Amino acid sequence: MPDAAPLLIKNIQIVSADSPDFTMADVFIEHGTYQRIGSHFEVADGTRTIEGRGRLLMPSMFDAHVHFREPGGEAKEDIASGSEAAINGGITGVVMMPNTTPSIDSGAVVKMVLDKAKEVSRIPVYTSGCVTKGREGRELAAIDAMRSLGVTMLTDDGDSTSDAAVLFRAMQYAGEFGMFFASHCEVPELAGPRALNDGPMAYKLGIKGSPACAEEIIIDRDIRLAHAAGAHIHIQHVSSKLGMETIAWWKSRGDVKVTAEVSPHHLMFTDEDIGDFDTHYKMNPPLRTRADNEALLEGLKSGVFDLLATDHAPHTPFEKAQDFTAAPNGITGLETALVSMFDRFVASGELAWDVLVKRYSAEPRRMMGIDPVPVIEGGTADFLLFDPEAETTFSVDFMKSKARNTPFLDKTLKGRIDLVALKGELLLERD
Repeated sequence: MPDAAPLLIKNIQIVSADSPDFTMADVFIEHGTYQRIGSHFEVADGTRTIEGRGRLLMPSMFDAHVHFREPGGEAKEDIASGSEAAINGGITGVVMMPNTTPSIDSGAVVKMVLDKAKEVSRIPVYTSGCVTKGREGRELAAIDAMRSLGVTMLTDDGDSTSDAAVLFRAMQYAGEFGMFFASHCEVPELAGPRALNDGPMAYKLGIKGSPACAEEIIIDRDIRLAHAAGAHIHIQHVSSKLGMETIAWWKSRGDVKVTAEVSPHHLMFTDEDIGDFDTHYKMNPPLRTRADNEALLEGLKSGVFDLLATDHAPHTPFEKAQDFTAAPNGITGLETALVSMFDRFVASGELAWDVLVKRYSAEPRRMMGIDPVPVIEGGTADFLLFDPEAETTFSVDFMKSKARNTPFLDKTLKGRIDLVALKGELLLERD
């Protein structure tokens, strides 16, 4: 990447992951770093000046759970379109899940994906690798070959690793190399058709529901396995209050390394939003109850959940237009996450900016072994500029993802991302 031109952004409020208080300042950026932060300083001729107008400047976001569908599912999304969607949402780094076709379960596929990312993506794209070959749960994947190419996260995401003995063996082996395990938690026999939460809405719609215990059983199982193996376990897209409480209990023991994530949709929506079979609200784990939403939000604030992650899951309009049971699970999230979190929780005072930046910028990077990007002198200038007084309409023209399967389609929310930069280079700039 060529060295970006010098940039001065004046009159902005700096948002930190470590403090709820904003700092009003001017920021001078050169050679990809924050050179000076303060006020009333001189800059060289040729420096571009942007008037901040009191907007918020904060570290760019990082999403540790996305599905870019490449290889094999490029009609839904590919690395190029997915990374542009990420930039559109203020995100400058992502971790792909390995449930592609073929699965990302060998050094050869990892290399192919990472080489493609270097060609087409303007942001760093990382990938996880499978625990088992083909995510079939029977035989270990080529773990060492993937590790040698930089893979640190192992997961059979899309499904649980069905054989506990195989997962335990993988934990014993790969944990010694500093790799960790991310678990999609689900007992398939209990989950059934994976259509929606087991409860009144399922009965009303006449569809067999998936009970929360299908998720909660595997949360406990996989943490127990990690405890026995001395491994780091990361629990993905938690959807229930009891699941969160199980994680909190294990964390309180202090004798197992466990991290966890929650997705924006499990904080905002319930099974009642499905209404008349609206597949935009069909996902796995399914949307649950308002009581679950409220508990999960408290878990995000308290640190039971280390990070926010979208589980960005693009599908074609044709697929989502099928009947509710047949339609695939998942919604997109990269472009809507930050604005929707602001609209629903920050603007109302339910969530502070510092918590959101910590959970969606600093902690995901730390989990992946990447340094956070705070707005400090000498720091890397990966940032976004956010206007809390503006609005965003998530129209087809606005979206960069190939997919449109989001409940926010054609809706207008409070807040707008005006600039996104990576190492001082502007990747996105709105008028």
